[in-house]
Amino acid sequence: MSELAEHPREIEGARWQQWLLPGALREREDGRRSPRDWFVDVLGFLIAIGLGLYLLGLTEDEHSELALLGEVVLGTLACLSLWLRRRWPFGVALATGLASILFVAPGGAAVIATFCAVIRVPWRQVALLVAIGVTTALVIPAIYPTEDDYPTELLIGLLFTGFVVGWALFVRVQRELFLSMRERTARLETAQQLRVEQAREAERRRIAREMHDVLAHRLALLSLHAGALEFRPDAPPAEIAQAAGVVRASARAALEELREVIGVLREQEPDDDAPAGSAPEPPQPTLVQIPALVERSRATGMRIGCRIELDGLDDVALPDVLGRTAYRIVQEGLTNAHKHAPAAAVEVVVEARAAGGGAIGAAGDAGEAGRAGANGDLLVAVLSRRPIGAPPAAAAAANGLPGAGTGLVGLGERVALAGGALEHGPDANGDFLLRATLPLPR
Repeated sequence: MSELAEHPREIEGARWQQWLLPGALREREDGRRSPRDWFVDVLGFLIAIGLGLYLLGLTEDEHSELALLGEVVLGTLACLSLWLRRRWPFGVALATGLASILFVAPGGAAVIATFCAVIRVPWRQVALLVAIGVTTALVIPAIYPTEDDYPTELLIGLLFTGFVVGWALFVRVQRELFLSMRERTARLETAQQLRVEQAREAERRRIAREMHDVLAHRLALLSLHAGALEFRPDAPPAEIAQAAGVVRASARAALEELREVIGVLREQEPDDDAPAGSAPEPPQPTLVQIPALVERSRATGMRIGCRIELDGLDDVALPDVLGRTAYRIVQEGLTNAHKHAPAAAVEVVVEARAAGGGAIGAAGDAGEAGRAGANGDLLVAVLSRRPIGAPPAAAAAANGLPGAGTGLVGLGERVALAGGALEHGPDANGDFLLRATLPLPR
Protein backbone atom coordinates (compact mmCIF):
# COMPACT_ATOMS: atom_id res chain seq x y z
CA MET A 1 0.00 0.00 0.00
CA SER A 2 1.31 3.42 -0.92
CA GLU A 3 2.08 6.14 1.59
CA LEU A 4 -0.70 8.32 0.17
CA ALA A 5 -3.27 5.68 1.08
CA GLU A 6 -1.72 4.89 4.45
CA HIS A 7 -1.44 8.46 5.80
CA PRO A 8 -4.19 10.59 4.20
CA ARG A 9 -4.33 13.09 7.05
CA GLU A 10 -0.61 13.74 6.98
CA ILE A 11 -0.69 14.18 3.21
CA GLU A 12 -3.63 16.54 3.50
CA GLY A 13 -1.68 18.62 6.03
CA ALA A 14 1.30 18.63 3.67
CA ARG A 15 -0.92 20.00 0.90
CA TRP A 16 -2.01 22.91 3.10
CA GLN A 17 1.65 23.63 3.79
CA GLN A 18 2.39 23.53 0.06
CA TRP A 19 -0.28 26.16 -0.53
CA LEU A 20 1.49 28.49 1.92
CA LEU A 21 4.81 28.24 0.07
CA PRO A 22 5.88 30.41 -2.86
CA GLY A 23 5.39 28.78 -6.23
CA ALA A 24 9.17 28.48 -6.72
CA LEU A 25 9.52 26.46 -3.49
CA ARG A 26 6.67 24.03 -4.02
CA GLU A 27 7.58 20.40 -4.56
CA ARG A 28 5.72 20.28 -7.85
CA GLU A 29 6.52 23.59 -9.49
CA ASP A 30 4.11 24.06 -12.40
CA GLY A 31 4.64 27.76 -13.09
CA ARG A 32 1.32 28.79 -11.56
CA ARG A 33 0.97 31.18 -8.65
CA SER A 34 0.21 29.68 -5.28
CA PRO A 35 -2.38 31.31 -2.96
CA ARG A 36 0.53 32.93 -1.15
CA ASP A 37 1.86 34.31 -4.43
CA TRP A 38 -1.47 35.94 -5.22
CA PHE A 39 -1.61 37.50 -1.76
CA VAL A 40 1.97 38.82 -2.05
CA ASP A 41 1.40 40.14 -5.58
CA VAL A 42 -1.77 42.01 -4.66
CA LEU A 43 -0.17 43.38 -1.49
CA GLY A 44 2.95 44.47 -3.38
CA PHE A 45 0.84 46.14 -6.07
CA LEU A 46 -1.11 48.11 -3.45
CA ILE A 47 2.07 49.10 -1.59
CA ALA A 48 3.65 50.29 -4.86
CA ILE A 49 0.59 52.44 -5.64
CA GLY A 50 0.45 53.85 -2.12
CA LEU A 51 4.19 54.62 -1.96
CA GLY A 52 4.12 56.21 -5.43
CA LEU A 53 1.17 58.44 -4.50
CA TYR A 54 2.88 59.41 -1.23
CA LEU A 55 6.10 60.44 -3.01
CA LEU A 56 4.12 62.24 -5.69
CA GLY A 57 2.20 64.12 -3.03
CA LEU A 58 5.45 65.25 -1.33
CA THR A 59 6.82 66.65 -4.60
CA GLU A 60 3.57 67.92 -6.12
CA ASP A 61 4.66 71.55 -5.86
CA GLU A 62 7.80 70.78 -7.90
CA HIS A 63 5.80 69.49 -10.90
CA SER A 64 4.01 71.29 -13.68
CA GLU A 65 0.69 69.96 -14.90
CA LEU A 66 2.37 68.21 -17.85
CA ALA A 67 5.09 66.73 -15.62
CA LEU A 68 2.45 65.60 -13.14
CA LEU A 69 0.58 63.82 -15.94
CA GLY A 70 3.81 62.16 -17.02
CA GLU A 71 4.46 61.03 -13.45
CA VAL A 72 1.00 59.49 -13.24
CA VAL A 73 1.43 57.64 -16.54
CA LEU A 74 4.91 56.32 -15.64
CA GLY A 75 3.78 55.36 -12.14
CA THR A 76 0.78 53.46 -13.51
CA LEU A 77 2.90 51.58 -16.05
CA ALA A 78 5.51 50.76 -13.40
CA CYS A 79 2.87 49.38 -11.02
CA LEU A 80 1.27 47.30 -13.78
CA SER A 81 4.67 45.90 -14.74
CA LEU A 82 4.91 44.30 -11.29
CA TRP A 83 2.59 41.54 -12.48
CA LEU A 84 5.35 40.48 -14.86
CA ARG A 85 8.17 40.53 -12.36
CA ARG A 86 8.01 36.77 -11.63
CA ARG A 87 8.73 35.98 -15.27
CA TRP A 88 11.26 38.79 -15.89
CA PRO A 89 12.48 39.89 -12.44
CA PHE A 90 15.64 41.67 -13.56
CA GLY A 91 14.02 43.40 -16.55
CA VAL A 92 11.14 44.82 -14.52
CA ALA A 93 13.47 45.90 -11.68
CA LEU A 94 15.91 47.53 -14.11
CA ALA A 95 13.16 49.45 -15.98
CA THR A 96 11.41 50.70 -12.84
CA GLY A 97 14.74 51.50 -11.16
CA LEU A 98 15.98 53.60 -14.05
CA ALA A 99 12.62 55.41 -14.23
CA SER A 100 12.75 56.17 -10.50
CA ILE A 101 16.07 58.02 -10.88
CA LEU A 102 14.32 61.02 -12.46
CA PHE A 103 10.66 60.42 -11.50
CA VAL A 104 9.13 59.80 -8.10
CA ALA A 105 5.88 58.05 -9.04
CA PRO A 106 7.61 54.81 -10.20
CA GLY A 107 9.57 54.77 -6.91
CA GLY A 108 7.14 52.45 -5.11
CA ALA A 109 7.11 49.95 -7.98
CA ALA A 110 10.92 50.15 -8.14
CA VAL A 111 11.18 49.22 -4.45
CA ILE A 112 8.92 46.15 -4.84
CA ALA A 113 10.57 45.05 -8.11
CA THR A 114 14.08 45.46 -6.66
CA PHE A 115 13.14 43.48 -3.57
CA CYS A 116 11.80 40.58 -5.67
CA ALA A 117 14.73 40.67 -8.11
CA VAL A 118 17.40 40.54 -5.38
CA ILE A 119 15.81 37.28 -4.18
CA ARG A 120 16.09 35.62 -7.60
CA VAL A 121 18.73 37.13 -9.91
CA PRO A 122 22.52 36.47 -10.02
CA TRP A 123 24.85 38.51 -7.87
CA ARG A 124 26.17 40.71 -10.70
CA GLN A 125 22.64 41.86 -11.44
CA VAL A 126 22.04 42.40 -7.72
CA ALA A 127 25.08 44.70 -7.64
CA LEU A 128 23.71 46.68 -10.61
CA LEU A 129 20.31 47.09 -8.93
CA VAL A 130 22.00 48.26 -5.71
CA ALA A 131 23.98 50.83 -7.72
CA ILE A 132 20.73 52.09 -9.29
CA GLY A 133 19.18 52.40 -5.83
CA VAL A 134 22.16 54.39 -4.54
CA THR A 135 22.01 56.64 -7.61
CA THR A 136 18.31 57.26 -6.98
CA ALA A 137 19.09 58.20 -3.37
CA LEU A 138 21.69 60.69 -4.65
CA VAL A 139 19.64 62.27 -7.48
CA ILE A 140 16.05 62.52 -6.20
CA PRO A 141 16.84 64.82 -3.19
CA ALA A 142 18.75 67.10 -5.52
CA ILE A 143 15.93 67.33 -8.09
CA TYR A 144 13.03 67.48 -5.63
CA PRO A 145 14.23 69.21 -2.44
CA THR A 146 12.04 69.07 0.67
CA GLU A 147 12.04 70.80 4.03
CA ASP A 148 14.97 68.64 5.18
CA ASP A 149 18.47 69.35 3.99
CA TYR A 150 20.21 67.28 1.32
CA PRO A 151 22.46 65.17 3.62
CA THR A 152 19.45 64.13 5.67
CA GLU A 153 17.48 63.18 2.56
CA LEU A 154 20.51 61.31 1.21
CA LEU A 155 20.96 59.41 4.47
CA ILE A 156 17.29 58.46 4.56
CA GLY A 157 17.45 57.25 0.96
CA LEU A 158 20.58 55.18 1.54
CA LEU A 159 19.19 53.64 4.71
CA PHE A 160 15.93 52.77 2.95
CA THR A 161 17.83 51.20 0.04
CA GLY A 162 20.00 49.20 2.46
CA PHE A 163 16.92 48.04 4.38
CA VAL A 164 15.15 46.82 1.22
CA VAL A 165 18.23 45.05 -0.17
CA GLY A 166 19.16 43.57 3.23
CA TRP A 167 15.66 42.19 3.79
CA ALA A 168 15.65 40.71 0.30
CA LEU A 169 19.04 39.07 0.91
CA PHE A 170 17.73 37.59 4.17
CA VAL A 171 14.74 36.10 2.34
CA ARG A 172 17.08 34.80 -0.37
CA VAL A 173 19.28 33.04 2.19
CA GLN A 174 16.21 31.50 3.84
CA ARG A 175 14.98 30.21 0.50
CA GLU A 176 18.37 28.76 -0.41
CA LEU A 177 18.54 27.10 3.00
CA PHE A 178 15.06 25.66 2.50
CA LEU A 179 15.98 24.30 -0.94
CA SER A 180 19.25 22.84 0.33
CA MET A 181 17.44 21.12 3.21
CA ARG A 182 14.85 19.73 0.82
CA GLU A 183 17.58 18.48 -1.50
CA ARG A 184 19.48 16.95 1.42
CA THR A 185 16.30 15.26 2.65
CA ALA A 186 15.65 13.87 -0.82
CA ARG A 187 19.23 12.56 -0.99
CA LEU A 188 18.89 10.95 2.45
CA GLU A 189 15.60 9.33 1.49
CA THR A 190 17.12 8.03 -1.73
CA ALA A 191 20.16 6.73 0.12
CA GLN A 192 17.93 5.09 2.73
CA GLN A 193 15.86 3.40 0.03
CA LEU A 194 19.05 2.25 -1.66
CA ARG A 195 20.37 0.83 1.63
CA VAL A 196 17.07 -0.98 2.20
CA GLU A 197 17.14 -2.45 -1.30
CA GLN A 198 20.78 -3.47 -0.88
CA ALA A 199 19.97 -5.10 2.46
CA ARG A 200 17.07 -6.99 0.89
CA GLU A 201 19.22 -8.11 -2.02
CA ALA A 202 22.02 -9.19 0.31
CA GLU A 203 19.55 -11.13 2.43
CA ARG A 204 18.13 -12.83 -0.65
CA ARG A 205 21.61 -13.80 -1.81
CA ARG A 206 22.46 -15.12 1.65
CA ILE A 207 19.31 -17.22 1.80
CA ALA A 208 19.92 -18.43 -1.75
CA ARG A 209 23.35 -19.64 -0.65
CA GLU A 210 21.82 -21.31 2.39
CA MET A 211 19.22 -22.94 0.15
CA HIS A 212 21.95 -24.30 -2.11
CA ASP A 213 23.98 -25.64 0.82
CA VAL A 214 21.01 -27.35 2.46
CA LEU A 215 19.02 -28.58 -0.52
CA ALA A 216 22.02 -29.79 -2.50
CA HIS A 217 22.96 -32.12 0.35
CA ARG A 218 19.46 -33.48 0.85
CA LEU A 219 18.80 -33.90 -2.87
CA ALA A 220 22.11 -35.73 -3.26
CA LEU A 221 21.00 -38.23 -0.59
CA LEU A 222 17.61 -38.55 -2.26
CA SER A 223 19.24 -39.20 -5.67
CA LEU A 224 21.57 -41.78 -4.19
CA HIS A 225 18.75 -43.79 -2.59
CA ALA A 226 16.57 -43.48 -5.68
CA GLY A 227 19.47 -44.82 -7.76
CA ALA A 228 19.84 -47.75 -5.38
CA LEU A 229 16.16 -48.60 -5.81
CA GLU A 230 16.55 -48.37 -9.59
CA PHE A 231 19.60 -50.62 -9.89
CA ARG A 232 18.62 -53.10 -7.15
CA PRO A 233 15.01 -53.98 -7.83
CA ASP A 234 15.67 -57.49 -6.47
CA ALA A 235 16.84 -56.22 -3.08
CA PRO A 236 15.13 -57.60 0.04
CA PRO A 237 11.85 -55.88 0.89
CA ALA A 238 13.28 -54.55 4.15
CA GLU A 239 16.10 -52.74 2.34
CA ILE A 240 13.71 -51.39 -0.29
CA ALA A 241 11.37 -50.11 2.44
CA GLN A 242 14.27 -48.53 4.29
CA ALA A 243 15.56 -46.79 1.14
CA ALA A 244 12.07 -45.63 0.26
CA GLY A 245 11.66 -44.23 3.77
CA VAL A 246 14.91 -42.30 3.45
CA VAL A 247 13.77 -40.95 0.05
CA ARG A 248 10.45 -39.86 1.53
CA ALA A 249 12.07 -38.22 4.57
CA SER A 250 14.71 -36.43 2.47
CA ALA A 251 12.11 -35.16 0.00
CA ARG A 252 9.87 -33.94 2.82
CA ALA A 253 12.74 -32.19 4.60
CA ALA A 254 13.89 -30.58 1.35
CA LEU A 255 10.36 -29.37 0.67
CA GLU A 256 10.01 -27.84 4.13
CA GLU A 257 13.32 -26.03 3.87
CA LEU A 258 12.46 -24.80 0.39
CA ARG A 259 9.12 -23.49 1.66
CA GLU A 260 10.90 -21.61 4.46
CA VAL A 261 13.28 -19.73 2.19
CA ILE A 262 11.23 -19.23 -0.96
CA GLY A 263 9.10 -16.49 0.64
CA VAL A 264 12.16 -14.34 1.29
CA LEU A 265 13.24 -14.58 -2.32
CA ARG A 266 9.91 -13.31 -3.62
CA GLU A 267 9.60 -9.69 -4.66
CA GLN A 268 7.04 -8.23 -2.26
CA GLU A 269 6.51 -5.09 -0.23
CA PRO A 270 7.48 -5.37 3.45
CA ASP A 271 4.66 -5.39 5.93
CA ASP A 272 5.32 -2.37 8.15
CA ASP A 273 2.51 -3.37 10.52
CA ALA A 274 4.07 -6.73 11.32
CA PRO A 275 5.83 -6.76 14.70
CA ALA A 276 9.58 -7.03 14.70
CA GLY A 277 10.81 -10.58 14.93
CA SER A 278 7.43 -12.07 14.02
CA ALA A 279 9.08 -14.55 11.63
CA PRO A 280 12.32 -15.69 13.29
CA GLU A 281 14.81 -17.74 11.32
CA PRO A 282 15.32 -21.38 12.27
CA PRO A 283 18.46 -22.06 14.34
CA GLN A 284 21.55 -22.22 12.15
CA PRO A 285 23.75 -25.36 12.38
CA THR A 286 27.07 -25.31 14.20
CA LEU A 287 29.82 -27.76 15.11
CA VAL A 288 27.44 -29.72 17.33
CA GLN A 289 25.38 -30.84 14.31
CA ILE A 290 28.36 -32.24 12.34
CA PRO A 291 28.11 -35.78 13.82
CA ALA A 292 24.40 -35.93 12.91
CA LEU A 293 25.27 -34.78 9.41
CA VAL A 294 27.83 -37.56 9.09
CA GLU A 295 25.37 -40.15 10.39
CA ARG A 296 22.79 -39.19 7.78
CA SER A 297 25.37 -39.80 5.07
CA ARG A 298 26.41 -43.09 6.64
CA ALA A 299 22.78 -44.20 6.52
CA THR A 300 23.00 -44.08 2.72
CA GLY A 301 25.79 -46.66 2.75
CA MET A 302 28.77 -44.35 2.46
CA ARG A 303 31.95 -45.26 4.30
CA ILE A 304 32.79 -42.23 6.38
CA GLY A 305 35.38 -41.78 9.07
CA CYS A 306 34.94 -38.79 11.35
CA ARG A 307 37.37 -37.29 13.82
CA ILE A 308 36.51 -34.19 15.82
CA GLU A 309 39.16 -32.96 18.26
CA LEU A 310 38.56 -29.56 19.80
CA ASP A 311 41.12 -29.88 22.62
CA GLY A 312 38.66 -28.80 25.29
CA LEU A 313 37.33 -25.83 23.33
CA ASP A 314 33.85 -24.87 24.49
CA ASP A 315 31.70 -24.90 21.36
CA VAL A 316 29.27 -22.42 22.91
CA ALA A 317 32.06 -19.87 23.28
CA LEU A 318 32.98 -20.05 19.60
CA PRO A 319 31.46 -17.45 17.26
CA ASP A 320 28.34 -18.61 15.44
CA VAL A 321 29.86 -17.79 12.06
CA LEU A 322 32.83 -20.08 12.80
CA GLY A 323 30.69 -23.09 13.71
CA ARG A 324 28.28 -22.47 10.84
CA THR A 325 31.15 -22.17 8.34
CA ALA A 326 32.71 -25.43 9.59
CA TYR A 327 29.34 -27.18 9.26
CA ARG A 328 28.87 -25.91 5.70
CA ILE A 329 32.37 -27.06 4.72
CA VAL A 330 31.64 -30.61 5.88
CA GLN A 331 28.21 -30.51 4.27
CA GLU A 332 29.61 -29.36 0.91
CA GLY A 333 32.34 -32.02 1.03
CA LEU A 334 29.84 -34.81 1.73
CA THR A 335 27.47 -33.48 -0.95
CA ASN A 336 30.24 -33.52 -3.55
CA ALA A 337 31.20 -37.04 -2.47
CA HIS A 338 27.56 -38.15 -2.89
CA LYS A 339 27.43 -36.61 -6.35
CA HIS A 340 30.78 -37.47 -7.84
CA ALA A 341 32.28 -40.38 -5.84
CA PRO A 342 29.56 -42.41 -4.11
CA ALA A 343 31.87 -45.44 -3.79
CA ALA A 344 34.73 -43.47 -2.21
CA ALA A 345 35.79 -43.75 1.38
CA VAL A 346 35.40 -40.33 2.97
CA GLU A 347 37.29 -39.00 5.96
CA VAL A 348 36.12 -35.93 7.88
CA VAL A 349 38.52 -34.10 10.19
CA VAL A 350 37.61 -31.17 12.44
CA GLU A 351 40.54 -30.23 14.62
CA ALA A 352 41.58 -27.26 16.73
CA ARG A 353 45.29 -26.52 16.42
CA ALA A 354 47.61 -24.29 18.36
CA ALA A 355 49.35 -21.39 16.64
CA GLY A 356 51.86 -22.77 14.12
CA GLY A 357 50.59 -26.34 14.54
CA GLY A 358 51.23 -28.83 11.74
CA ALA A 359 48.71 -30.68 9.63
CA ILE A 360 47.23 -33.81 11.19
CA GLY A 361 45.68 -36.92 9.74
CA ALA A 362 44.04 -37.00 6.36
CA ALA A 363 44.38 -33.29 5.79
CA GLY A 364 48.15 -33.60 5.89
CA ASP A 365 48.21 -35.39 2.57
CA ALA A 366 47.76 -32.11 0.76
CA GLY A 367 50.46 -30.21 2.65
CA GLU A 368 50.14 -27.04 4.64
CA ALA A 369 47.37 -24.61 3.67
CA GLY A 370 46.08 -21.31 4.94
CA ARG A 371 47.55 -19.48 7.87
CA ALA A 372 47.42 -19.94 11.61
CA GLY A 373 45.52 -17.41 13.62
CA ALA A 374 47.06 -15.51 16.48
CA ASN A 375 45.37 -17.95 18.87
CA GLY A 376 45.51 -21.01 16.62
CA ASP A 377 43.08 -22.14 13.96
CA LEU A 378 40.36 -24.66 13.26
CA LEU A 379 41.18 -27.21 10.59
CA VAL A 380 38.19 -28.58 8.66
CA ALA A 381 38.92 -31.15 5.95
CA VAL A 382 36.92 -33.65 3.92
CA LEU A 383 38.99 -36.20 1.97
CA SER A 384 37.37 -38.50 -0.62
CA ARG A 385 39.70 -41.48 -1.18
CA ARG A 386 39.19 -43.11 -4.56
CA PRO A 387 39.02 -46.90 -4.62
CA ILE A 388 41.93 -48.80 -6.09
CA GLY A 389 41.61 -48.90 -9.86
CA ALA A 390 39.08 -46.06 -9.97
CA PRO A 391 39.83 -42.99 -12.14
CA PRO A 392 41.30 -39.88 -10.47
CA ALA A 393 38.98 -37.39 -8.83
CA ALA A 394 39.07 -34.98 -11.78
CA ALA A 395 37.93 -37.71 -14.19
CA ALA A 396 35.41 -39.26 -11.84
CA ALA A 397 33.69 -35.91 -11.32
CA ALA A 398 32.62 -35.85 -14.95
CA ASN A 399 30.68 -39.11 -14.51
CA GLY A 400 28.76 -38.11 -11.38
CA LEU A 401 25.64 -36.04 -10.82
CA PRO A 402 25.57 -32.62 -12.52
CA GLY A 403 26.81 -29.62 -10.59
CA ALA A 404 27.31 -25.96 -11.42
CA GLY A 405 30.32 -25.47 -9.16
CA THR A 406 28.60 -22.62 -7.32
CA GLY A 407 28.78 -24.50 -4.03
CA LEU A 408 32.55 -24.23 -3.79
CA VAL A 409 32.40 -20.60 -4.92
CA GLY A 410 29.94 -19.75 -2.16
CA LEU A 411 31.98 -21.77 0.30
CA GLY A 412 35.05 -19.75 -0.60
CA GLU A 413 33.11 -16.56 0.20
CA ARG A 414 32.05 -17.97 3.56
CA VAL A 415 35.60 -18.93 4.49
CA ALA A 416 36.97 -15.56 3.35
CA LEU A 417 34.38 -13.72 5.47
CA ALA A 418 35.45 -15.82 8.45
CA GLY A 419 39.09 -14.79 7.83
CA GLY A 420 40.26 -18.24 6.74
CA ALA A 421 41.67 -19.94 3.66
CA LEU A 422 40.15 -22.67 1.47
CA GLU A 423 41.75 -25.32 -0.74
CA HIS A 424 39.99 -27.85 -2.92
CA GLY A 425 41.01 -30.23 -5.69
CA PRO A 426 42.82 -33.51 -6.32
CA ASP A 427 45.89 -34.14 -4.19
CA ALA A 428 49.07 -35.98 -5.15
CA ASN A 429 47.33 -39.36 -4.75
CA GLY A 430 44.41 -38.47 -6.98
CA ASP A 431 42.03 -38.15 -4.01
CA PHE A 432 39.79 -35.12 -3.74
CA LEU A 433 40.53 -32.87 -0.77
CA LEU A 434 38.41 -30.04 0.56
CA ARG A 435 40.31 -28.26 3.30
CA ALA A 436 39.87 -24.99 5.19
CA THR A 437 41.69 -23.29 8.03
CA LEU A 438 39.62 -20.90 10.12
CA PRO A 439 41.32 -18.61 12.67
CA LEU A 440 40.12 -19.10 16.23
CA PRO A 441 39.15 -16.03 18.26
CA ARG A 442 41.48 -14.67 20.90
